[in-house]
Amino acid sequence: METSKQQGTINVTTENIFPIIKKFLYSDHEIFLRELISNAVDATQKLKTLSSIGEFTGELGDLTIRVTLDQEKKTLTVSDRGVGMTAKEIDKYINQIAFSGAEEFMKKYKKEANAIIGHFGLGFYSAFMVSDQVEIITKSYKRGKAVNWSCNGSPDYTIEDSDREHRGTDIILHIDKESSEFLEEGRIQTLLTKYSRFLPVPIAFGKEKEWKNNKYEETDRDNIINNTEPAWTKKPADLTDDDYAKFYRELYPMAEDPLFHIHLNVDFPFNLTGILYFPKIRNNYEVQKNKIQLYSNQVYVTDSVEGIVPDFLTLLHGVIDSPDIPLNVSRSYLQSDQNVKKISAHITKKVADRLQEIFANDREQFEQKWDDLKLFINYGMLTEEKFWDKAREFALLKNTDDKYFTYEEYKNIIKDNQTDKNGTLVYLYANDKDEQFSFIRSAKDKGYDVLLMDGQFDTHFLNHLEEKLEKSHFVRVDSDVVDKLIDKSAKKESKLDPALQTWLNPVFKSQAPGEGYFVTFEALDEKASPVIITQSEWSRRMKEMSKFSGGMSFYKELPDSFNLVINSNHPVVQLIGEELKQAHGSEAGKFDEEAAKVKAEQDSLEQLLKGKKEDEIAQEEKDKRTELTAKIQEAEKQRDEILAAYGRENPLVKQLIDLALLATNKLTGEALDAFVQRSIGLLGNHK
Repeated sequence: METSKQQGTINVTTENIFPIIKKFLYSDHEIFLRELISNAVDATQKLKTLSSIGEFTGELGDLTIRVTLDQEKKTLTVSDRGVGMTAKEIDKYINQIAFSGAEEFMKKYKKEANAIIGHFGLGFYSAFMVSDQVEIITKSYKRGKAVNWSCNGSPDYTIEDSDREHRGTDIILHIDKESSEFLEEGRIQTLLTKYSRFLPVPIAFGKEKEWKNNKYEETDRDNIINNTEPAWTKKPADLTDDDYAKFYRELYPMAEDPLFHIHLNVDFPFNLTGILYFPKIRNNYEVQKNKIQLYSNQVYVTDSVEGIVPDFLTLLHGVIDSPDIPLNVSRSYLQSDQNVKKISAHITKKVADRLQEIFANDREQFEQKWDDLKLFINYGMLTEEKFWDKAREFALLKNTDDKYFTYEEYKNIIKDNQTDKNGTLVYLYANDKDEQFSFIRSAKDKGYDVLLMDGQFDTHFLNHLEEKLEKSHFVRVDSDVVDKLIDKSAKKESKLDPALQTWLNPVFKSQAPGEGYFVTFEALDEKASPVIITQSEWSRRMKEMSKFSGGMSFYKELPDSFNLVINSNHPVVQLIGEELKQAHGSEAGKFDEEAAKVKAEQDSLEQLLKGKKEDEIAQEEKDKRTELTAKIQEAEKQRDEILAAYGRENPLVKQLIDLALLATNKLTGEALDAFVQRSIGLLGNHK
C-alpha cells in the first residue's frame, strides 16, 4: 500500500502558541478532558444529523465514545465513531487553528486567564497542557484513507496515512511527567463524572466491576459513565413527580428530598432549559450555596453560578443549561453580558411564578413547608426588588400559635387593636417562644397578636418590611412593658408617692444583676408583674444586625443593656416601699430636707445670675454654684448608700428581681439555686 508522509509547521504567525496554552488559557488543567470529549460528542452528533438528512447512508452502529488508559505506554485515548476528518480537514481545522486568526488571538488573549476557548476552535489544543506529544488517528465518514497526525508540542507536526478500520477519531495523549495524575483510573473517573455525566452520547470508561471472591472483578459490560437523556432535556409533560425526585437523587445522592421543583424551558429570546429544586435550607445558608450546576449543551461548566443567577437563587439546587452562556468566561464578562442578565431576570420571574402557583393551588402544602422556604423567600425579597413585587402576594407571616397569614391578611387582623396614637400599625413579635413566654402571654392578655420571627435574616428583614409596609413598625414583645409596646396615650396614675419612688431606686439598683441594668418605674396594672426586664428594640436590633454587617462593628462592641422596670402600682412594690419608710424614712427624709434647703439656696443664686453670660459671672459666684451642687450630690449620695444597704439585705427585693430574671431565662447556676433556697425560706416565714 502506498503511503505518504507530510511535515509542516502549524500556522501560528507570531510565536509558539503551546506555552501560552499551558500557562494562560485555562486556570485548571483538568479541563482538557472536557474539551476533548465535547469534540468527540460534536463529531458524533454531526454524523447523526448527516444520517437524518440522508447525506450519510451507512450504518451508524455503536456510537459510544471510549476513554482508555494505558499506564505502561503512559497514554490516555479518547475515541469516537463520529464523522472523522480527512487530511485536508486536519489541515483546515488543526493546523490552521480553526481560522481563528492566531496573531489576533495571541494579542487579545495572552493575558486573559479565562479566555473564551470554545468559540475559537481551540478546545483540541488544551490537550497540550498535560501532554508532551499528541496524536490524532482519524478516518472520515467519506471515502478515503485514515490519517495519523502527530505533534510534540512545538509548531512542527507530521501527518501520514494510517490503518484505522472504522470511521471516527482517536485522540492519543502521551501524558507528560508533571501530569501523571491523569494516568490514574480514579482521577479520570472523577473528571468524567464531573464534566461528562449528562452528555448526549454514551461514554465508556473501562468495564463494569462486580464484587466476587472478596474483590472487584471486571465484567464484559461497558462502564457507561453518563446519563444521555437527563430529565431537564425532556418535556415537563413527559415527566412524573417520581422522575423529578429520581433526578434529584442522581444529582445529590446524600441530600434530603427537596420541597418543590421548577422546570425551565425557554427558547426565546434565548435558549434555556433546566430543573431547579427548593431544598430544605432552614438556616445553614453558607453550607447550601454552590449547588446549582451550569451546563452548556449538556457540557458541565461550573457550580459557581453567582453572576448568572441572583444571589438568593444560589440557595437553590439543580441544573441550568444554556448554549447562550460561553463555556469559559471571566467573572467580569458574566456580570456585564446582556444574555446572562436576561437569563437571571427570567429565572427570578419563573421561580416567583412557580411559588405563586403552589400557594394558589395548595396553600395547605405551602404553609406546611413555609418554615423551610422562609429563609429563601425572605432573602430574595430583601435583595431583589422584582422578586419582592411578586413575592409579597404569597410570603407569609407566622404567629406564636403557628397560624399563617399573608401580609394583607395579617394587617386586617391587627389594624383595629394594634394601631398606636400616631396611626402607626405595630407588629409585635418574639424570636423565642419559650424564652419570651411571659411577655407573649401579657400581650395576648391585652388582646394583641404576636408573630414568631426566629429566622437567620429576620432582623434585617424587619427593617425592610418597615420600609415597604406603609406606616408600620415592628417591636419585639420583650422590648418594653406591655402597656408601652403600643402607645395609645392612656397612662395609668402611679399609686406610689414620688419621694418613696426616688428612695426605692437605689434599693432595687443594689440587687441589679450587673452594670448593664437600669432601674425605671412604670405605673402599670396592679395585676402585672412587679418587676419586668426589657431590652430596647433599637439597640438590640442594631447589635443583631451588626453580626452580619461589617460596617456596623461599633454596635457589636456595645455592651448589652437592659431596663429593670419596677411596677409602681404592684402591691408588693408598695409593701416594700412602706417597710422602707418605716425602717429608714426619717433618716432618708433628713437628707432630703438638707438637699431641699441647699436646692432653695441654689435656685436663689441661679435667679440672681439669670441673664448673665458665663464670662460675666464672678469667680466667687461660680465657686458658690459648684459648692451648692456638691452639697446636694453629697446629701443624695449619703441617703442612697443607706437605702442601698437596706436593699442588699432585703430578700423580697432580691426575690422580685430574680423572678423577672427567671421569666426571661436569665437566672442560671448558683443564682438559680440561691433563688430556690430563698423561695423555700420565704414560704417558711409565711406559715
